[in-house]
Amino acid sequence: MVQVCLNGTRRAADGAAVPLSPEALAGSAAEAVAAGATEIHVHPKTPCGRDSLSPRVVAAALDAIRRRVSVPVGVTTGAWAEPDPAARLARVRDWTVRPDHASVNWHEPGAEELAARLMALGIGVEAGIWSGTDGAARFAGSPLGPRVLRVLAEVTDPDPDTAEAEARRLLSGLGSAHGRPVLLHGEDGGAWPVLRLAGRLGLATRIGLEDTLTLPDGRRALSNAQLVAEGLDQYGGARRSSSAGARSAAAGTASAPHEEGDGTSG
Repeated sequence: MVQVCLNGTRRAADGAAVPLSPEALAGSAAEAVAAGATEIHVHPKTPCGRDSLSPRVVAAALDAIRRRVSVPVGVTTGAWAEPDPAARLARVRDWTVRPDHASVNWHEPGAEELAARLMALGIGVEAGIWSGTDGAARFAGSPLGPRVLRVLAEVTDPDPDTAEAEARRLLSGLGSAHGRPVLLHGEDGGAWPVLRLAGRLGLATRIGLEDTLTLPDGRRALSNAQLVAEGLDQYGGARRSSSAGARSAAAGTASAPHEEGDGTSG
C-alpha cells in the first residue's frame, strides 16, 4: 500500500505544485491515484492556506476529492490545526462529512480522547508515532492500540545519512505495535532512504509533497503523481533487491559442504 500525502503543512510559498484549494487537491489526488497511489492523506486548508479541522473546510476538501477518486481518504488532526484538545474534539464531533480515517499524533495532548472519539464515529485511526517523541511508549500502553487502523511510523530526521538508522530505532521501539499494520515514512532528505527501507522490509509507505518536494536525484518534483510514480519504482527496486539477497543467502546455506565427523568423541 502506497499512500499519497498531498500537501501537509506546506503553503503557497512552497511552490505551485502544492495543492491547497479543494479543486487543486481533487485534481492532484486523481493524478496520484492514476500513478498508482492506493490511499490519500490530506490537510484541508482555509482559503488563506492554514490547516483546519473546521467542518466546513473538511467537508469541502473531502467532497471535492471523492468526486474524482474512489480510494480511501484520510485527514490530519494535528494539534497545529487546533491547539486546544477540547476544541479539537468538538471540531471532530461536528464534522458533517467524515473521512475514511484520520491520523492522530500519539505524543500530542488529548490523543487518546481524540482517537476514542474518532473510533466512536466510525472513523479509522492512524496512530502517528513520531521518532524523537514519547509516542511509541505511550502507544505501547494504550488500550486503544489494538483497535487502530494502522500505525504511522513517522521518521522526523531529515538527514539522508541518518534517517534510516532512526527509522530502525523507531520500529524497534514500536515492537509488535499491538499487531497492527505499520506504514513507515520519512520526511525531506530522509523521505527516500526511509521509503526504500520500507520496501526492503515489506512495510506500507507513503510519499507526496507533504513529505518531500524533491525527487531522489535532487530535482524539484513537478507533482504528487510524479512522486508516487518514482516512489513505486524505488519501493519495487528495494523490495526486489531484498528478495534477491534473501534467495542468495538461502542458496549459499543450502550449497555449503556438509562436514562429516570422524567417528571419534571429544
